[in-house]
Amino acid sequence: MKAYVEETESPAGPLVLAIDERGALLWLQLTDGDYERTVEQELEREGFKVGREPARTARAREELVEYCAGTRREFGLPLAMVGTEWQKAVWEALVRIPFGETRSYAEIAAMAGRPKAARAVGRANATNRLPVVVPCHRVIGADGSLSGFTGGTHLKTRLLEHEARVLAGTGPS
Repeated sequence: MKAYVEETESPAGPLVLAIDERGALLWLQLTDGDYERTVEQELEREGFKVGREPARTARAREELVEYCAGTRREFGLPLAMVGTEWQKAVWEALVRIPFGETRSYAEIAAMAGRPKAARAVGRANATNRLPVVVPCHRVIGADGSLSGFTGGTHLKTRLLEHEARVLAGTGPS
């Protein structure tokens, strides 16, 4: 198995993206976050041979650049969602949250078919390997608080502020 990595910018700072051999987005990591391992280390632990080929990562980079510029609100990349059926159901619900909007953990649980599983939504979000594209930053507490985000809530804040600025017409970042 091969994976191709590249670093690019995002509204939350630099990020590393990884694409698999089929061209599906395999991993995103905001490098300003607090993580135990890098994307490369995570992929190598899973048996991937990691390389760099800008032509293979071009589509993902282009879509992320468009998101950063405020010209893309939905992603069209194929996604390699690695997780349980429940996690995938949560992530599919996240993708349906419109750009610049938020939903509570309970609302996502209902969208995923388990209305009483708000806490389990939080756990599924914590294992999301594709933040920004699978927008777990758009999930907030029932009281409107910005609880939990892998890498730190400061990253969640930056992404939500970026989307609010784009919608307000005051610039991408």
